[in-house]
Amino acid sequence: VQLQASGGGVVQPGGSLTLSCVVSGFIFHANTMYWFRQAPGKGLEAIASISPGYIRQYTNSVKGRFTISRDNVMSTVYLQMNSLQSDDTAVYYCALDGRGSRKGQGTQVTVSS
Repeated sequence: VQLQASGGGVVQPGGSLTLSCVVSGFIFHANTMYWFRQAPGKGLEAIASISPGYIRQYTNSVKGRFTISRDNVMSTVYLQMNSLQSDDTAVYYCALDGRGSRKGQGTQVTVSS
């Protein structure tokens, strides 16, 4: 199984980014997908999930700002991030499980003026 996240970068406070994660070697359409992040000096935090039936869940700190979506044809999960804040600075990972034990390499998001 491979998970390849991309789309990170440096953005000013209030800006937006969209992350993508392409999954291969996995029955993508039948499984819940997750986004996690790890800020400098902090632990891994689950921030969003989307079920095969498109039920979405978010941690409180990103509700109303982030949107998770999926494309089962392309085996890709997305994270649209709006109104970014300095606290959103982290490495972002997509994962196959709710504990983040099956995740790929992450993509760095830095929110800075």
